[in-house]
This record gives sequence, C-alpha cells and structure tokens, in this order.
Amino acid sequence: MKTLVIVTHPDIEKSVINKKWIDELKKYPEKYTVHQLYKAYPDGKINVAEEQKMMESYDKIIFQFPFYWFSSPPLLKQWLDEVVLYGWAYGSNSGFKLAGKKMTLAVTAGIDEDGYSKSGEYKYTMKELFRPYELTFDYIKADYKEPFVYYGIERDSSDEWINRSIPMYLEFLDNL
Repeated sequence: MKTLVIVTHPDIEKSVINKKWIDELKKYPEKYTVHQLYKAYPDGKINVAEEQKMMESYDKIIFQFPFYWFSSPPLLKQWLDEVVLYGWAYGSNSGFKLAGKKMTLAVTAGIDEDGYSKSGEYKYTMKELFRPYELTFDYIKADYKEPFVYYGIERDSSDEWINRSIPMYLEFLDNL
C-alpha cells in the first residue's frame, strides 16, 4: 500500500530541502502520495471530510515539515485540531478510524543534532520536543514510529548535503 506524505511548509518554493524531498517522492507515484497542506488550503479553510477520507485510505502516514519554532508550521496544528476529531479519531463511539496506522514525522532541522541535547543550544532532545505528537498518535491508537530528522540545514545547505538526505529518507519511508 502507498504511503501518504502530508507536507506542511509555509513557503515551499523557497525551501532548499523539503522541496527536494517532494520532487524525489513524486518520482515514485506507485509508492507515495504527496499532499501539501499549504497548496491545498492557501486560505486555511480545511475540507475536513475530504482529509478524513484520505487518511482512512492509507496505512502509513508521514507528516513532513521544517522544524518551526520548536514545533510544526501553524497549518499542521490547525489541521490536527480540525481533522483528528472526537467521534472520528478518538472517543468511545469513534471507531478510532486511525487505529493501527503507522504514523510518524519527517522533519528538517536547522542546527546539528548535538544542539538538541541537555547540554546543547536548545536544552532538549528532539524526542522530548516531539512528545506532543507521540502522545497524540498514541491517543488515537495509531502506531507511532520514531521520526526521521535531518539536521544541519542552516550549517550546510549545499546540494551535496541535501542530496545526502534523499536515500536516507526514502529508506526510512520504505522500512516503516
């Protein structure tokens, strides 16, 4: 079954790595469906029923985004609030429509990995910073998997550094 990759990038045309990942994923339409939230909903008005129907039709769902103020870009938070609803994704009468689906994050981070440590610049690990996502996916009974994080894009945005990430990202997706 194909993997749904929900991309949330507020300015994808200026992206140096997320745009490259999208271009690579689109080379394999038999394996991946790329759904770009900012392109689908430039006005921020989300079609909840359409999004829920799409989510139900995939067994693997990846949320791809640049790490943005120690979280995701705002449209992903809005999307989660509006789409992952009581009575559909959770609650005693919901049927837990996303239960058992493999879900995770694919995130690009500006600084190196050691910056996300107790002794690093930001004092917390990515695992700690991703806990709200882990808890959310656990709450809706999805099968949360460890995220893919590609660090250091502010330090090195060369084609070589970006291209190095592509086979790692594809392997991560294929091994979910």
